[in-house]
Amino acid sequence: MTKSFTVVSTARLLKLLLAILAIFLCISLNLQAQSVRGMIQNKYGERLPGANVVWVNTQSGTVTNLEGKFELDSTNVLDKRLLISYVGYQTETVDVTDRAYFALVLKESETLEEVQVVDEQKGTFISSAKAIKTEVITQVELGKSACCDLAGCFNTQATVKPATTNVITNAKELQILGLSGVYNQVLIEGMPLIQGNSYTYGVSSVPGTLVDNIYVAKGSNSVLQGYESISGQINVELKEPSSEKLFLNLYGNSFLEKQLNVNYTSKIGNWGNLLAFHTAQPGGKFDRDEDDFLDLPLLTRYVLYNKWNYRNSNDLGVSASITGRIWQEKRIGGQEDFDLSKDEGSTNVYGQTIKIIQPEGTFKLAYRFDGNSRLAFSTSSFYHDQSSFFGSSSFQAKQWNAYANIQYELRWNNQHEIRTGLSYRHVDLREEIAFPDEEAFRNYEGIYLKRENIPGAFIENNFSFKDDQINVLVGIRVDHHNDFGAKWTPRLLAKYNFTEFTSLRASIGKGWRTINLFSENTNILASARDLILSDELQAEEAWNTGASLTHKYFANDFELQLAVDFYRTDFSNQIFPDYTIDPTKVLVENFTGKGISNGFQAEADMLFYEKVSWKIAYNYLDVYRMIENEKMRLPFNSTHRVTSSFGF
Repeated sequence: MTKSFTVVSTARLLKLLLAILAIFLCISLNLQAQSVRGMIQNKYGERLPGANVVWVNTQSGTVTNLEGKFELDSTNVLDKRLLISYVGYQTETVDVTDRAYFALVLKESETLEEVQVVDEQKGTFISSAKAIKTEVITQVELGKSACCDLAGCFNTQATVKPATTNVITNAKELQILGLSGVYNQVLIEGMPLIQGNSYTYGVSSVPGTLVDNIYVAKGSNSVLQGYESISGQINVELKEPSSEKLFLNLYGNSFLEKQLNVNYTSKIGNWGNLLAFHTAQPGGKFDRDEDDFLDLPLLTRYVLYNKWNYRNSNDLGVSASITGRIWQEKRIGGQEDFDLSKDEGSTNVYGQTIKIIQPEGTFKLAYRFDGNSRLAFSTSSFYHDQSSFFGSSSFQAKQWNAYANIQYELRWNNQHEIRTGLSYRHVDLREEIAFPDEEAFRNYEGIYLKRENIPGAFIENNFSFKDDQINVLVGIRVDHHNDFGAKWTPRLLAKYNFTEFTSLRASIGKGWRTINLFSENTNILASARDLILSDELQAEEAWNTGASLTHKYFANDFELQLAVDFYRTDFSNQIFPDYTIDPTKVLVENFTGKGISNGFQAEADMLFYEKVSWKIAYNYLDVYRMIENEKMRLPFNSTHRVTSSFGF
């Protein structure tokens, strides 16, 4: 009876939010463009406050705020051209006849020959424009480490820790706040393309040469992208068709592994195209530590990526984006004498093999009514086919994911912005576990099926007061899982600017996710232990609260960015395999006791004489469970960690 009531309530809520969406849409259809908004910056991405923005041949205009933003009333303006000027930069004229919003990059002035302006884009910086504390990692920072893929893009960062989950196949995950990487949400241009079985090796499938910027947010964040982010969110923006015409990159290492990356862009009318190819070829068989196991697996990978963009999403009218990618990969690891053609699935010589093929695609369509309202639709899908052996264990998996989102955005009262919409997610997963060697048989052999249908509705408002000095982001979403019923996800974030260079943020929010037991815990498949499932596994849920303080200081030959934050994650249900109860078994069950993660970080990023950079960070992690009033720390987490990088 309770379950049916929950379903009815959720259905009513979905209808209510759909009605709200329809009302906002009707309102926007009757609006005419009354204002034009924009943002002024230099070529390094730095905002320019105090820039003059006036209508051509008039004295009517305004100046940009601390974030380099402005808004002007365009009612009864006949000549819709804006004259934009800033000291030290060339004056620009912009025609906004059919534009409601634009971002302009001003060029440095060349009129004074005796003045030379020298600057360099920072590798990382903390965006001061949002209530969400967002660390931006640019191509400048990515160039400091010889990273080949997404998993290697964080070697100089303290917020995200790349961790190896399987040393034999070199599987990687990205950890935030000392929690497993599955608790943070990894998005590719806002789309959930790395999920479920694709997560284990998916973070290594994106070549670093295709990455443009990475946005990292700790703790609670927006509800627009879903309910899953518990410890944080990593959103990866790939290069656009407006990047280099032709880009060629070759890579090799001391293990004789080779990589090739080629990017090519073109433009046809309003369409821009980016075509990228990536391949990794295996190196030699190296066993430098003489433990009879390969130091690195033999990796063969092919990735073909294509993106088409139609117009700019900030222009009035229609804009669109279409992407397609196919990823094929094979990994062979284990003992040095392991022969894939002879030993796969046998116990004579130990080895692990992974074979993956994953086609995927995304489609985004948007219509901007005016400078204040926009309707957007996005969808993505991928099919993951994996065949793998872990010694004598065979693991075959086929997964199909589909996701769709429709969202309406309305800027109201000239300073606040509301976003609301509907989403739908479908997951169809089939996993088959077998033990060809009868002597290695375990009781969990069989076929495991998982099917999820999750409709959702969300609404979020960003309040801005006192010329962006105060920002408050309030959001809530409800999703209905076909097995677990209705799940609510409320979130609240706030930011206060004490000065232009000092900001305080606070956040609180809930997140939840469903577990993928075998792909997230491949060590179960690789071990000789049997599996005990004591009860039906429920969704994992947790609350995250946090606060952060950021300060920037500028002197003649010195720049400093200081950030201090603390985040706490409280699990109400967490699933973590227990290997201590029996040496021959692994226990997996719901843990509804107290599971805590406390994470403190202090970081200083310094630049001397515009030539010497030094970054140093300290992390304190306290990750534990309370079992029978005893504090049990979870393994593989360093309590204290210091990260430092130096550049000249």
